[in-house]
Amino acid sequence: MENVLVEISIIIIFSAVLSWFAFFLKQPIIIAYIGCGILFGPWGLSFIKGINFIESISHIGITLLLFLAGLVLHPKRLLNLFRETLIVTTISSMVFFAVPFLFTYLWGFTFWESIVCGIALMFSSTIIVVKLLPTTTLHQQHMGSICIAVLLAQDLLAITAIMLVNMNTTFFTSLIDIAIIPVKGIVLVIFAFLFEEVVIRRIMRQIDKFHELLYLSAFGWCFGLAILSQKLGFTFEVGAFIAGLSLARNPLSLFLSENLKNFRDFFLVFFFFVLGATIDLSLILEILLPAVLLGIIILIIKPLIFKLLFLFNKEQKKFSNETSLRLGQSSEFSLILVILAYKLNIIGRDVSFIIQLTTIISMIVSSYIVILKYPTPLGIKENLKKD
Repeated sequence: MENVLVEISIIIIFSAVLSWFAFFLKQPIIIAYIGCGILFGPWGLSFIKGINFIESISHIGITLLLFLAGLVLHPKRLLNLFRETLIVTTISSMVFFAVPFLFTYLWGFTFWESIVCGIALMFSSTIIVVKLLPTTTLHQQHMGSICIAVLLAQDLLAITAIMLVNMNTTFFTSLIDIAIIPVKGIVLVIFAFLFEEVVIRRIMRQIDKFHELLYLSAFGWCFGLAILSQKLGFTFEVGAFIAGLSLARNPLSLFLSENLKNFRDFFLVFFFFVLGATIDLSLILEILLPAVLLGIIILIIKPLIFKLLFLFNKEQKKFSNETSLRLGQSSEFSLILVILAYKLNIIGRDVSFIIQLTTIISMIVSSYIVILKYPTPLGIKENLKKD
């Protein structure tokens, strides 16, 4: 227990120190967190030898991120946005699967390794996109709503892909499991909305003047539904998003989203630390060239395809340019999927690290582009800093 406290303290201290340097050098603070993981993680100076516990803590930040994203999005509005972004999500997903698949297959990966690579790199990062959206954009503007709709649809595809990779039963049983995914999802949503309306809303109405109790109740609802979601075969994050979505109809939703975001930001420090700590520096020379090339391809193809599809969807040019760049990276689901595929011997160790490094490169470069070009809460230019 003492070692865990020491390691958490080290992460907080050096993340703070590197963040100060990043601030004075006018660099994105996210880079400081990732750099801290590279420097002090298992493959760097090894101050933090094992990151499993830290990774568990980081999921609190991801869970809160999705909870707060759902908290500002009314369900009716979300359904309308799903219809509006159906073509964008469907076509972009097919292209983003095909490009990494073809690249890796031509590079010499096996057919199944290329399939995993294509699936892993077809999604955009919910964490990066939502983290870099100003709160006003996320709450009120069309761009925030469109981003959430695309990301949520991608997340559902990613969860299905992870469940497919993790299937170790017979083919027939696997098909049954896949078929009941939508049924379980509908049951979870119906339960969440009914329970929020009948129980949670009444409790919050009674305690709305006691802010500490109100925040604790919101967290309890978020993590309670997250656990139920996991038991049904989904992820913690999906349950947290549905919990937030059910609360979006509550008059207190905007108040909660504004006052809980600092908790989210603190725990997300650990996520970005883990991101940097997973880079195996001993393999860097072997995997650097394909990872960099694949990262460049993703950073070019994703914004380009998204831009063309948004324009086809009759969005304005300025909107299409900005939204496509905000969505132009790989997802944290890439890391989850390839680690699982490696453990199940579907892909080799080198392939796993190439995909992980590609994902991290795309996240870092994409963050730089967005922070230097558009308003974000982490803006390093005064005119672009917008919370």
